[in-house]
Amino acid sequence: MTLIYFEDISVGDKTSYGSKRVTREEMLDFSRKYDPQSFHIDDKAAEDSLYGGLIASGWHTAAMLMRMLVDSMGNKRAGLGSPGFDDLRWIKPVRADDVLRFESTVLETRKSISRPDMGVVRAEVYVFNQDNEIVLSLKTTGMMKTRAE
Repeated sequence: MTLIYFEDISVGDKTSYGSKRVTREEMLDFSRKYDPQSFHIDDKAAEDSLYGGLIASGWHTAAMLMRMLVDSMGNKRAGLGSPGFDDLRWIKPVRADDVLRFESTVLETRKSISRPDMGVVRAEVYVFNQDNEIVLSLKTTGMMKTRAE
């Protein structure tokens, strides 16, 4: 397997991946543990909410994106983690049986001045449901190894 290094990434590169079916059980389990708001854990309360039914926690949606990102990269990238993200938006509720996928576009690449063995990649990421509606968007920053010179 050939690793993808910082030098292999260019502005405009696009990645698409995923076919993650959201289950009711997974939604409830996540929300009970980490985001126990009524519209995430209680059918009746969710029906009476502005959402008209049970919805996934936005943090669960972000966690599912993370899983799809890791699954799409596998061990193919010389990744070093991420210092964070910006502009997280939960645009449309995610519901049980939705099928999610993501698309990512590289916005910027720059070699680290203080760490010449590392580059930084910024990308815009959108998560879509089965109807091609955007449910989440964010801009992420990733750190990658550079090739040894």
